[in-house]
Amino acid sequence: MKKILIVDDEPSIITLLKFNLEKEGYEVTTAENGKDAYEIASTQSFDFIILDIMLPLIDGIEVTKKLRQEKIDTPILILTAKDDSVDRILGLEIGADDYLTKPFSPREIIARMKAISRRLEPRSILDDNESLPETLRAGNILCNLADHQVTVNNLPVELTPKEFELLVYFMKRKGRVISRDTLLDRIWHFDFDGQNRIVDVHVGHLREKVEDDPKHPKYIQTVRGFGYKFQE
Repeated sequence: MKKILIVDDEPSIITLLKFNLEKEGYEVTTAENGKDAYEIASTQSFDFIILDIMLPLIDGIEVTKKLRQEKIDTPILILTAKDDSVDRILGLEIGADDYLTKPFSPREIIARMKAISRRLEPRSILDDNESLPETLRAGNILCNLADHQVTVNNLPVELTPKEFELLVYFMKRKGRVISRDTLLDRIWHFDFDGQNRIVDVHVGHLREKVEDDPKHPKYIQTVRGFGYKFQE
């Protein structure tokens, strides 16, 4: 049975989601503030977290950030107000897997959770006809796919799940120019209203970790007006 943590400060939303998700066979735990949510999510194992942005004590953005910093990669679906595009972007940038705006239906929540599950399948970083080698190497970057470990100049670097997926996607396509829209589709699996900021932010973070000089990158090069190219 899959376990879900629902976090919202509106009892009516918790009641609605809990009822419908338990009908679908999920085991549901709930919290009404960010502090409790963080403590529960960091000490128990869940298959999904449904997390409101506007929470007492600690907001949903900070909860997401703290969990990802501790390498807790449980899929997170954030809930936002209808017009909070800044919160949606920020939530995705720091590691949330998807977002849903209020109001929503329980059926839509379940559909989004199933979509997230599909996104997390191994083929998310591969084309359907590709085989999966154990390691990828480019210059002084070594990427071990089996244990999700990356070293640069023989020193380990810590990547978020999305940064790791992005690096693997680049390394398997050395020399190809890849558009931001393609990266949105293949790494995030949706077109975020035509906005590419999330891609640029993640590329910037990745450069900070794998490039000797992030301001003058040797590997992840910008192709102006189009996207990026990984050059060995």
